[in-house]
Amino acid sequence: MVEARGVFARRRFHRAKAQLVLSAMRHRAAELGDQCTYVRADTYAEVLEGFDEPLSVCHPTSHAALRFVHGRGDVEVVPARGFATSTDDFDRWVRSRGRGRLLMGDFYRDTRRRLGILMDGEEPAGGKWSYDADNQKPPPRSATLGVPEPNWPVEDEIDAEVRHDLDRWEREGRVTLLGSDGPRRFAATRGESLASLADFITHRLTGFGPHEDAMLSADPWMAHSLLSAPLNLGLLDPIEVIATAEDAYRNGLAPLGSVEGFIRQVIGWREFVWHLYWHLPTSYRTRNELQARNPVPGWFADLDAESVDAACLSDALVGVRDRGWVHHIPRLMVLGNYAMQHGWDPAEVTDWFHRAFVDGYDWVMVPNVIGMSQFADGGVMATKPYVAGGAYINRMSDYCSSCVYDPRKRVGQDACPFTAGYWAFLHRNRERLATNPRMGQALSGLDRLSDLDALIKQEAARGPTAP
Repeated sequence: MVEARGVFARRRFHRAKAQLVLSAMRHRAAELGDQCTYVRADTYAEVLEGFDEPLSVCHPTSHAALRFVHGRGDVEVVPARGFATSTDDFDRWVRSRGRGRLLMGDFYRDTRRRLGILMDGEEPAGGKWSYDADNQKPPPRSATLGVPEPNWPVEDEIDAEVRHDLDRWEREGRVTLLGSDGPRRFAATRGESLASLADFITHRLTGFGPHEDAMLSADPWMAHSLLSAPLNLGLLDPIEVIATAEDAYRNGLAPLGSVEGFIRQVIGWREFVWHLYWHLPTSYRTRNELQARNPVPGWFADLDAESVDAACLSDALVGVRDRGWVHHIPRLMVLGNYAMQHGWDPAEVTDWFHRAFVDGYDWVMVPNVIGMSQFADGGVMATKPYVAGGAYINRMSDYCSSCVYDPRKRVGQDACPFTAGYWAFLHRNRERLATNPRMGQALSGLDRLSDLDALIKQEAARGPTAP
């Protein structure tokens, strides 16, 4: 195993991400003992220089890493681990589509059938493939969902060593990290990962489904699993994760809607994103169909939550700053939504998400941000932009009641930046989106705005400043 410090020197990763990855590597090396040669160096290349023994490596998780491996010429690349669908399975599914669009829902149903997951004979359990429509309820009026907090890992001497090294590297100017230091929140060992899975299934899976798309300011974790990080580290296998969730349903311990929604995330969306990353051309990462060219402003890039007055955006930045994590709705409908509304360069936004999130990797963020979040691919991943104004955030969260901005207003000192940004986005991209059948009603709304000129001037004056 090679711990290459140069990876952290070249890019400004989140402190929690560096802590987690290094902790996981060093814990695994300690578990393996004499079976592992653990080398600490600046680069992978210097370790491999002059290495004459045959080498094999699991399929890398980025195009850049794969190019590096292929550049050596003498390394065997074995199939990727940690996914329920193989490359051959995905290629077979793609061929079965002919010229049809590659849709996650179709892929998910095919995967369910092939693996026999949540199936009653030839039919899906409960008679429906997806309970997504039932899993979009607004948050309850209470401050939290009322489910127990996740079972946090207990740090040990290896974590202390990692923290000491990161502190020293920063003092010496060898690395520059993003965000705050804090307790390690995500599993770094196989044992911790299994404990996290069991804790989620027992205490939070039941509450996951109905409010999985909601946000609560005092409840950052809600009923989410926090298993994306150990899954992406290879500490959990998706088959064991979904089998455990299905057992909970079969044994009457969790409702079908919650179990199906969770399984859809694991073997539907996660697997679909992984395979699309490799299936799409490498030029996909440079797509910019909306011609968004504005740089990511410093207050956002540096997680300066205190400079932001908008309650939802400030809290999302706090979550990323302090934990390197917020769940999928703040990512998509707050952080990503604001970036798209303001025309930030999608490649810069992708890089930020990759570096700032503990579960972020190139294969994760390129399709999710370029396609899903920023609509920079023009509709390969999503059928319409995921853009929304303050009304959506007001419906799906409790932020607006304490915010200085009014989600109903689009012009004026107390106008919601998301409401104003929504209409400014539609105005700026009206011609580009005119042929999208799902955007017709929204675009026609521009013609009913009597204050559109004032709104455009207002948003132009706002520029890159924090809302």
